[in-house]
Amino acid sequence: MMHMTFYWSRQVTLLFSSWRTDSWPSYALTLLACVLASVFYQYLEHVRYRVRRSRKPAGEPLLSQPNRAAGKWSAKKIAGGLLFGLSSGLGYLLMLAVMSFNGGVFLAIVLGLTIGFLWLRSEDEDEIAGVNSTCACA
Repeated sequence: MMHMTFYWSRQVTLLFSSWRTDSWPSYALTLLACVLASVFYQYLEHVRYRVRRSRKPAGEPLLSQPNRAAGKWSAKKIAGGLLFGLSSGLGYLLMLAVMSFNGGVFLAIVLGLTIGFLWLRSEDEDEIAGVNSTCACA
């Protein structure tokens, strides 16, 4: 039976019909896997942000137009695309896991996303805030 409202139970089927929990140890391992997958998702987003924000070569103006012919298939674009695909796929799997409507799975994923953000990505927000705070906007 597929639940359509949140429920609290150690018995959950997650993502695949073969991934079922029926005991507390298997449920705990499933919740741990959800936390780790969520932290890994934040890690992928952090790496993708770093690749996208990597510095331009010295002497190149900040707002210069990119050379479209030379940079069409650059290593940076390919790496960014692969990271985006991996991150998107994992994000959708996390969303589907939340759609199991199991309260523990939901809390584990939110906990993992929070840990990952605080550990890896909060400095990204600080950098953005630092740039915005130095802006002399009137």
